[in-house]
Amino acid sequence: MDSQRPLVAVTIGDPAGIGPEVVLGALHGDPELYTLCRPLVVGDSAVIERAAPVLGIQPHIRRVLNPAEGLYEAGTIDLIETGTPDIQQIRIGEVQAVAGQAAFSYIARAIELTLGGDTDAIATAPINKEALQLGGVPFLDHTAMLGKLTNSPHPMTMFTVQNMKIFFATRHESLLAAVSEISADLIYEQLLNANSALEEYGFRGARIAVAALNPHNGEDGIFGREEIEQLMPAIERARQQGIEASGPFAADSVFQRMRDGGCDAVLSLYHDQGHIAAKSVDFYRTIALTPGLPFVRSSVDHGTAFDIAGKGIANPISMAEAIRVAAEYTHRFREAKQAVH
Repeated sequence: MDSQRPLVAVTIGDPAGIGPEVVLGALHGDPELYTLCRPLVVGDSAVIERAAPVLGIQPHIRRVLNPAEGLYEAGTIDLIETGTPDIQQIRIGEVQAVAGQAAFSYIARAIELTLGGDTDAIATAPINKEALQLGGVPFLDHTAMLGKLTNSPHPMTMFTVQNMKIFFATRHESLLAAVSEISADLIYEQLLNANSALEEYGFRGARIAVAALNPHNGEDGIFGREEIEQLMPAIERARQQGIEASGPFAADSVFQRMRDGGCDAVLSLYHDQGHIAAKSVDFYRTIALTPGLPFVRSSVDHGTAFDIAGKGIANPISMAEAIRVAAEYTHRFREAKQAVH
């Protein structure tokens, strides 16, 4: 039944980047996606049509006015037209204001559809932060947009790849700024948020390990005292709240601990700590989820790749995986909500 296949709004990202190519490549090249969900492209058909010959394909694009009109059959691309002004002026492979504005319009429309119950989840192709700024978009990234436009005060980022689930105490900021933010209160709060996020997806009683900040877990204070003065008190405080938190563990071993089944998730302290671990395991199948929203949102974890845009060589595996994960976690999200009620 169609109601059992989640309806996933798939945004095409920055139209000057590889987003349109990987979306089209995923939907055209992986028909199994249509057995898992009903993918609905949200964007400009002119952008998709321009990407098609680059990939050497001739897709059947069906423009629909609302999601209920879609066929959702392999071989057909159902698309909600956003009608971005000046879309024909976009130059492939360049940072430009109109592309940033277009990318934001796709996301805003997908959020509107999903909040309204017309779609169940969102899977996003990459956007460019500089293009957003040039276009006057008042948000730094996807997470900021999703949080504000859904009135969700605490959206998080969770990576999933194989059996790994990785959270981030800090996100898009310099390493110096991230380190300065590390505190017992922050880590405690993020452990609470990570536990809530896992419960959203049906993972109750999950074991969350905290990565250390300093080499060798600080070596009892020789290489820094953050583990002793900030991380350990936060972990103990979380444990007193019933959270299965542990650590801190040296960052060069904690992710292998998770792969070996020693924990269910890791709280990474800064951007690259968790990104490198996940992408070294499987770059193309590392998918970002955004817990803390009223619906499931997944995303590729690569950029717009302007240097290869328009060349037909971008790998669509990540986009296909993001759509697949959106479908899987929508089922989890629904089941977890039913269990609560």
